[in-house]
Amino acid sequence: MPVHTPLAATDSPSAPAPADQLDVAGKLLTLLRDTTTEPRPDTQLEALTLAVAADLPVLLWGEPGIGKSAALTQLAAALDLPLTTVIASVHEPSDFSGLPIVGDDPAEQGVPMAPPDWAVRLVRVGRGLLFLDELSTAPPAVQAALLRLVLERRIGALQLPPGVRIVAAANPRSSAADGWELSPPLANRFVHLQWTHDHEVVVRGLGGTWPRATLPQLSPRKLSEAVDFARRAVCGLLTARPKLVHQLPSNETRRGGPWPSPRSWEMTLCLIAFATAAGSSREVLSLLVRGTVGDGPGLELLAGLDRMDLPDPEVLLADPAGADLPERGDLRQAVLDGVVAAVRNRPEKSRWDAAWALLVRALETGAPDLVVVPATTLATLRREDWDVPASIEKLAGVVSLSRRADRAAARSAVAVKAGR
Repeated sequence: MPVHTPLAATDSPSAPAPADQLDVAGKLLTLLRDTTTEPRPDTQLEALTLAVAADLPVLLWGEPGIGKSAALTQLAAALDLPLTTVIASVHEPSDFSGLPIVGDDPAEQGVPMAPPDWAVRLVRVGRGLLFLDELSTAPPAVQAALLRLVLERRIGALQLPPGVRIVAAANPRSSAADGWELSPPLANRFVHLQWTHDHEVVVRGLGGTWPRATLPQLSPRKLSEAVDFARRAVCGLLTARPKLVHQLPSNETRRGGPWPSPRSWEMTLCLIAFATAAGSSREVLSLLVRGTVGDGPGLELLAGLDRMDLPDPEVLLADPAGADLPERGDLRQAVLDGVVAAVRNRPEKSRWDAAWALLVRALETGAPDLVVVPATTLATLRREDWDVPASIEKLAGVVSLSRRADRAAARSAVAVKAGR
């Protein structure tokens, strides 16, 4: 009886050849990678592009798989910059400081430090995005070698051209493989941005549409004004708070993040100028400032910026009917307190009346409780020969109601204490 050997799957006349199957797989992969972008508000992406435009080194902090590398790839494509990725942790210090090459006569010419091939390619092209990945897994010796690259843009004897931007990425030590804390000198050279995922952005991106990274649109008319504003803001804060000029954190972990130094304040000044010229939102500016000098000094600076934007009390007293008051309650309260202080410094009947008109406008356009304290204080500034303006009648009910509420709250507190 003859024995029939079954045909292998590849011997079947209907089965496609392996090469054809790989071609089909390649087409499927092409379709999966075929995505598009759309203009979409994205605070952290805008902060990143603004820092890149300002030519400041940026360090993205985030958990593994959060999309840091993908964001940099998309950023490079959107800005039409060649992307060069260097995994810092797999390199030796000499890869960044340069490899010594003995020439014809070392005694006469010395020993030059030859740069790596990726640095030579960047110089040859003249522009690009240098992505230093896995920075927190680089040992201290490699971090030390990176100092000159990040600050001076030099690798051995090679100077990177102005068209090269530097962005790095790192995982927190708790989630990094064999992670190290970032050394304070290296950390102080970066703008630190916490990179997180946005649920809607991820879902829409997996559907084929990601946010589009664009460079900020700087207004040529605002350049000088933006520089002046940034200098007044930083110098004003450091004049009032000289201890903030340089504060090296005592905690090792915090030393590996943003902290104030003359270098980081210079970067902050630059970022404020760029954000002002670009008309960036407060949220974007907050990310950048806190990511450069730390949360505490950054928040103090942001509060100072808010006060710089407040209208002049004298301008408001000159035209109370046309006054444009801030929407935010804390800023509106500061403006009204400033107006009352201006009247106290130069008490005149016309100014006193204008202040009451301004309080009425504040009552009509905002929360009533914000006018209680300024109205009470303004009333104490009245001179005997000053007639009470009719506008006070509109405020009397608010002040009376507030006082009754305060008395009721005081009685409740006494009752609670007695019950104990």
